[in-house]
Amino acid sequence: MTPRPVPMVLSRRNLVKLAALTGLGAGLTACGRGFGGGGDGSEGGGVQLNMVWWGDASRAQKTQAALDVFQKKNPGVTVKTEYQDSGPYKDKLATRFAAGDPPDLMMMRMDSLREYADRGALLDLNRHTGAVGVSGLSESVKSLAAVGDKNYGIASGLNTIGFVVNRTLTEKYGVKIPDGNTWGWKDLATFAREISEASGKKVYGTGFEPATLANIIVYTRQRGEDFYTSDGRLGISEATIVAWFEMVEAMRKEGGFPPAGFFENIGGGAEQSYLAKGTLASQIIPTNNFLSYNAAAGGNLALLRMPGETTEKRRGQSIDTPALWSIAAQSKHQAEALKLLDFLINDPDASKATGTTRGVPANAEVAAEVKPSLPHDDQVATDYLIALQKEDLPRAYTYPPGSSAIASSLESIATEVEFGRQTPQQAARAFLDAGRKALGG
Repeated sequence: MTPRPVPMVLSRRNLVKLAALTGLGAGLTACGRGFGGGGDGSEGGGVQLNMVWWGDASRAQKTQAALDVFQKKNPGVTVKTEYQDSGPYKDKLATRFAAGDPPDLMMMRMDSLREYADRGALLDLNRHTGAVGVSGLSESVKSLAAVGDKNYGIASGLNTIGFVVNRTLTEKYGVKIPDGNTWGWKDLATFAREISEASGKKVYGTGFEPATLANIIVYTRQRGEDFYTSDGRLGISEATIVAWFEMVEAMRKEGGFPPAGFFENIGGGAEQSYLAKGTLASQIIPTNNFLSYNAAAGGNLALLRMPGETTEKRRGQSIDTPALWSIAAQSKHQAEALKLLDFLINDPDASKATGTTRGVPANAEVAAEVKPSLPHDDQVATDYLIALQKEDLPRAYTYPPGSSAIASSLESIATEVEFGRQTPQQAARAFLDAGRKALGG
């Protein structure tokens, strides 16, 4: 199962706080610091930057290793880092901004970017083109945080989604793995049914979250539509939503897809996944998680393109990012924050330290340089992303304000379909109504 994004909808209180950002904290005092606060930004006469992000202890160690290199290369600049689990991150970040005490450099979710950018809270990097090199970024990567003629962030790393298949299970049950360059969704259904039948339903052929935006966005593009349009509207049609849910429910009925409720009591990490337990033969994962999933599943996973990439109206996959690096417009040390951002994006030593914990390096030249130093499975994921960037893929449009609510409504509606309380047709109408309301249309 693709790890379900934690819905992080701002509380009404913090929405009111965030609305005050139009004036960028004018008249506000430092109060309610969500990460403990950034302080006055100086330490012993030098400059102290405050950098915040979400993740776990393993990511913290790798991040600190990179920052140790940065600080050696930039004497007089220190970096205070603070991190959170993804759940509380968004509210705590909003509190920091509302208190007039934003971090200098922060991880920014794609579905949060516009909430800050539209209020002038983030630095427009296009006004500082000499400070952060972008020559190593592809056009699709450069546009990830573009809003009109402005740019409010750079990918902390690159990823996309892919299908992984456990070759140990396919060999055990004598089922051929489809050709990842030519298979379609019908081929997936056939493969899933064959695995389930051959194993006596000890193993289900495939399973993934219909409610995960990344999954349905690919399917939507393949049908010639955009889930979000360039002007921030919902572009997905009722027919496509119906087709998506009908496809999943048909696989469930055939037995190739697990029954309703199967995924409810499973943890979010690779070690707790059904791939690791050996009861699921394939699923969708973010490619930057290939290393952890392959290790958890026994080391014999194949990484395939998404089904339908060569059988539908157009390509569905795109170059995406787990998160952006953004700088606060209110930062007292913009020059140093820009220098840190440039280091994280363009210095091979930074990427050697962090590995692919945030995805493949956004700078293609850096990605190629550090690839030999990576574990084999990270090299597989890196090759996958490098190859995709050479292909003609659709653009990933910036998520409009309200997308967090859309993700939440999709999750609840998908559950209704899963347990048979709504038909795909009812779900499609309910989702479009909720989506238009979330986008104010």
